[in-house]
Amino acid sequence: MSDTGGYFPRWRLKTEGRIMPDERLPAGQTAVLGLQHVVAMFGSTVLAPLIMGFDPNVSILFSGISTLIFFIAVGGRVPSYLGSSFAFIGPVLVATGAAAGAASPNIALALGGIIAAGVLYALIGVIVMIAGHNWIERLMPPVLTGAIVAAIGLVLAPIAIASASGTGPGNPDGDQLSRWIAILTVTSVGAIAVYAPGMARRLPILLGGAIAYIAYLVLANGFGLGKSVDFSGVAAASWFGLPTFTTPVFSASAIALIAPVVVILVAENLGHIKAIGAMTGRNLDPYLGRAFIGDGIATIFSGAFGGTGMTTYAENMGVMAITRIFSTLVFIVAALVAIILGFSPKFGALIQTIPGPVIGGLSVVVFGLIAATAGRIWVENKVDFSEPRNLITVGIALVLGAGNFKLNVGGFTLDGIGTATIGAIVFYHLLSLGAPAQGKSR
Repeated sequence: MSDTGGYFPRWRLKTEGRIMPDERLPAGQTAVLGLQHVVAMFGSTVLAPLIMGFDPNVSILFSGISTLIFFIAVGGRVPSYLGSSFAFIGPVLVATGAAAGAASPNIALALGGIIAAGVLYALIGVIVMIAGHNWIERLMPPVLTGAIVAAIGLVLAPIAIASASGTGPGNPDGDQLSRWIAILTVTSVGAIAVYAPGMARRLPILLGGAIAYIAYLVLANGFGLGKSVDFSGVAAASWFGLPTFTTPVFSASAIALIAPVVVILVAENLGHIKAIGAMTGRNLDPYLGRAFIGDGIATIFSGAFGGTGMTTYAENMGVMAITRIFSTLVFIVAALVAIILGFSPKFGALIQTIPGPVIGGLSVVVFGLIAATAGRIWVENKVDFSEPRNLITVGIALVLGAGNFKLNVGGFTLDGIGTATIGAIVFYHLLSLGAPAQGKSR
């Protein structure tokens, strides 16, 4: 990256070809591209808080604020958008005892755990700035990262199915309309991801969810085949106002459940920055520590007011890969737009009208993709499953996660994600004692 002699680059104007992080397009094009990044992040950033029972307006607001925090932390040199992290969903639902898609009465407990995860994340960033990042790759080689990611997806599977089936305290068996709407949601998302033209292919969650939403409105509100969507809250909400903030409560048990998520956040952010470096042809490793610190501070700040944990978004990386525009100024525009949307109660009330089976169908897709990502990690890193320690470690993690194995340790309760994460790391390194190093295949 060009040396500007200052903390931030001097964004040189460029109007064609690949636009690098320290370059910029004319103001009009920058604004349009910023809006495109908002659309790209919107589906996931809204879905995660809805599943956890959080206020989506708060999460949208803090996705914008978090992106600005990250921008400042890396000196405007790493193009990234920060949005709601799905890695928090399982531990948060367990810690709060909430059902997927339902309002959670114990959000404050989850916020304390999210803040603790952010503090730990930022501390890891400080260590990386001092000691480098190679120790992370030794502690969590690809075989472990993949196993933990797969376990998260498997822990969440029953939650997605319950939401997609329409089950609840008053309806333990669910209903067929919910199941068919969830199937339509899954089918729409898949078809858009595979067959849609151009930019639409990058927005399967947003567009697939919209198709299923409209279908539910026709069947429920139009033909009376299900519970009607109530728009009275949208009509009553004001266009602009403060979202509903929540004060965190710190509980040792909730922190023990949620804080281990930082393992996933570190691995995720590391992979994203490596990928952006590959796309731009620049070595961004010197900014890894600052990126972790920025993401950690953003998560702390979001959790302090009622928002979700934050992470860098692959969706926006996909937009950059398509457009070949990596200017970090574009993300300033995207962040400001998200902040404006976060201050619109009417917008938040509209999001809250999304039917449960639509959220359930989207959850099936998202949680399935989380689990399937493990395969991509293992294949890309050529993990050798003929090695007994790899096979045993992965097998243990998958079963602990799928069975949601819970363990009480010193008064704390670890759910399936916690036991799978810690168990995989401990088992792998115990089985590696005295074994020769094998690079990525480990």
